[in-house]
Amino acid sequence: MDVASMLQVSVLLFLLAALGGVTMAGIRFAGKHNPPAWLAMFHGLLAAAGLTLLAYAALAEGVPAMAQLALLLFLVAAGGGAVLSLRYKWNNLLLPAWLVIVHALAAVLGFVLLAAVVLLGADG
Repeated sequence: MDVASMLQVSVLLFLLAALGGVTMAGIRFAGKHNPPAWLAMFHGLLAAAGLTLLAYAALAEGVPAMAQLALLLFLVAAGGGAVLSLRYKWNNLLLPAWLVIVHALAAVLGFVLLAAVVLLGADG
């Protein structure tokens, strides 16, 4: 699989993960309860698959600087997601709004950069 295809599939995986993320954020901010565990796990699985593919493309083949920055932002988002899951959800604590927002912002910025690389062929 060539780099362009890997980046395209990665964008698709992150897009699907984002749909779950938006749903979970809606559940969290609509009331004082956390989203269901199955949705969080599915979201994390899709995001981890996208992250793994992006990291492989970056390390094995080389990607534009914008895609490298996207990878860094997705790693930050993954760290936030791990804390949300393992510290809060696992212990039945309400997810802190500020961490949900930081997690989402890092992921959205990473997605925008990666999508720009794929859609615009940015070399950045």
